[in-house]
Amino acid sequence: MKKAATALACSLLTACATQPALTELTVNSGVARNPDQLALEFDKADLQLRVEPASRSIRGDALLTFGTRAPLDRIDLDLDRNLPIDAIEVDGQPLPAARWRNPEGRLAIDLPRRLEPGRQVTIRVRYHGQPHVAKKAPWDGGFVWSTTPDGQPWVASAVEGEGCDLFWPCIDHPMGKPKQVDEHITVPAPLVAAGNGVAMGVTDADGWRTWHWRAKNPSTYGVSINVGPYKLLEGSYASRFGNTIPLRMWYLPQSEKGARELFAEFPQMLDFFEGTIGPYPFGDEKMGVVETPHKGMEHQTINAYGNGYAKTPYGYDDLLQHEFAHEWFGNQLTNADWDDMWLHEGLGSYMQPLYMQSLRGDQEYFAALLQQRAAIRNKAPIVSGKPRREEDVYVIERGGPGQDIYYKGSLVMHTLRGLIGDDAFFRTVREAVYGSADPRPGNFAPRYGTTPEFMAIARRVSGRDLDWFFQAYLYQAALPDLQATRSGDTLQLAWKTEKDTPFPMPVEVRVGQRMVSLPMTGGRGSVAIGKGESWTLDPHSRVLRRELRFERYQQYLDEQKKKKAAK
Repeated sequence: MKKAATALACSLLTACATQPALTELTVNSGVARNPDQLALEFDKADLQLRVEPASRSIRGDALLTFGTRAPLDRIDLDLDRNLPIDAIEVDGQPLPAARWRNPEGRLAIDLPRRLEPGRQVTIRVRYHGQPHVAKKAPWDGGFVWSTTPDGQPWVASAVEGEGCDLFWPCIDHPMGKPKQVDEHITVPAPLVAAGNGVAMGVTDADGWRTWHWRAKNPSTYGVSINVGPYKLLEGSYASRFGNTIPLRMWYLPQSEKGARELFAEFPQMLDFFEGTIGPYPFGDEKMGVVETPHKGMEHQTINAYGNGYAKTPYGYDDLLQHEFAHEWFGNQLTNADWDDMWLHEGLGSYMQPLYMQSLRGDQEYFAALLQQRAAIRNKAPIVSGKPRREEDVYVIERGGPGQDIYYKGSLVMHTLRGLIGDDAFFRTVREAVYGSADPRPGNFAPRYGTTPEFMAIARRVSGRDLDWFFQAYLYQAALPDLQATRSGDTLQLAWKTEKDTPFPMPVEVRVGQRMVSLPMTGGRGSVAIGKGESWTLDPHSRVLRRELRFERYQQYLDEQKKKKAAK
């Protein structure tokens, strides 16, 4: 999501200036769950949300059903404190206001009686207010209150960084998914509310229209609001796995030409992902896309799209393809912690070079990889090995890897593929995504994944010790440096890693017209070079490694940025 380049700014949204600041708890998705939250089993969320564009406000009525793995006297939820609570009920009974509190965005609800394992409790929270307005969606998240070219309301949510608690009471952690979400989105008629999952019906009353949607196991920030005077394109895709997948795209009437061209790309993208990774995870719901007033976001089965139907020399819409990749890497396979976010973004980003290789061949594959390689910064490891919040990952100033979870993650996957071969690589990815090497529609469910689990799968599937590989690429900031020294007629090669960890990465060297493969046992190797012979390290670009040309290029970009800022 966050790699995209432009979006609507807060200067267009006057509510930004008057809104209270978010608390540290609310602004950061993925704050460690306390013991009470860890015990909860989130079975169902039934959300009734009335979206009022004229006042840029919402009214919410959330009925939440929980079980527990341990006795609980209190339910702790996350909800922005700037959304005042009108009432809370427990199992249908009103709860006195003294029995709940929300000082910092962690809504604590004292239960009338203890919740024991084997029982369920329903919590009803009624609230209202102006949800936090995105300053620059989707990077600084929140609600986007916009208008269409002909002046009609156009509203969207984009809350990956800040989390679901910006507009509904939830557990704002990647592992806080409810098993089912019902959305009843009420909007001024005849506006359309496009939602997650399956359409369950539409009702009208007093000039308002309520759209009912139902989704299974949606990611926490993947539950979304999308409102506008939409038109709908409909179709279906006959999957190679025997099922038929509904195709849906909601678009503004002014965008019909671009929308139809983009809609025509859906089957091709589906065929690539199903052939490369496996079955579309939500084939019994839909592949859905909605045009939004912000750049884009991977909302489960209703991907937000605001790329303006841009054309690229690669011949496909790279924004949609990236967000669609998250149906596999993000919604089917969900990071257990923000520290594992590279599983979403690195694998999702690698799908773009792979897509080009599948459609066009090696030139576009390596061109896409080169573009990604030039953006790698190596300021921090892409995995820290400890729990993190969203901003701890995305913000370099907080010590995070930033965009390296996309681009470095992608090049690490390219290198791993070259090391262990296509069969082992794609089986590793498939097992990480589905928990099975042979997924079929109906025999898998969304799951959580971690970096150690991915590493373990790769070791088992390849039958190789790969700890040295992942230690160097994931847990160290600097890239492995292939140091080459020529002495007479011998070229000496040695790998150097940031922490001096072993790195026996095989290397190819082209000497004159011959190709030499060096196993680099112990991280070292040598090759004979005749008089007048030229040599090239890694001529087929198989290995991600330190190269000064990229560092110099980034220094140049930084200098240009400073000069521009100074003006």
